Amino acid sequence: MSVIVTGKTDKQKLILAVPKGRILDQLTPILRAVGLQPEPAFYDASDRRLRFTTNSSDVDVIRVRSFDVVTFLAYGAAHIGIAGSDVLAEFDHPEIYAPVDLEIGYCRMVVACPTELAEHDDPRTWSHVRVATKYPHLTKAYFSARGVQAECIKLNGAMELAPSMGLCRRIVDLVETGSTLAANGLVEIETISEVSSRLAVNRAAWKQYPEQLDSWIKRFRTVVTAAAE
Repeated sequence: MSVIVTGKTDKQKLILAVPKGRILDQLTPILRAVGLQPEPAFYDASDRRLRFTTNSSDVDVIRVRSFDVVTFLAYGAAHIGIAGSDVLAEFDHPEIYAPVDLEIGYCRMVVACPTELAEHDDPRTWSHVRVATKYPHLTKAYFSARGVQAECIKLNGAMELAPSMGLCRRIVDLVETGSTLAANGLVEIETISEVSSRLAVNRAAWKQYPEQLDSWIKRFRTVVTAAAE
């Protein structure tokens, strides 16, 4: 159940959750284009605060880990957020709706293994695989659809180390250029899905504050559409 603040002010103070890390560089021009500018401290990595004001009186922004964006949204602590399609699919929470593909943060979710294994590994012959991944639900669903039983070892980082340390023979992870895989002696053998960042909203909040959220959704959609033309 979502926990939504129900103040009696003319406008609800909306909370926008954005992920830390590399996506901010691509997100910043979009925020500027929709007319939303966080206070300068938001972009200061040394500032330990997690909640910041913006130039909009009805929006504050919180800066959290990518997986936590979805948790804040799902339970109504944030009303709107930016999340990767990978994270949204992993949680698959019914309280979250993602109406706009922001067309940033492009990468791929892949199955990878050591180069020497890939030379004679045929995915069509698999019946059981053990993989290290940050995405156990997506991974199991992907392999289950092919009749393959997947044993998932949950890791939150350093996925590329798993095969060389004997933890497993294959990993499922996000890849942008493939350079990190190559540096660790790994190669892609299958692509599970293409990934991009989405604008997502809490469904209960959308019903409660439709005019405010519709306005922001329309702004984001307009900017993305204009950039694509």
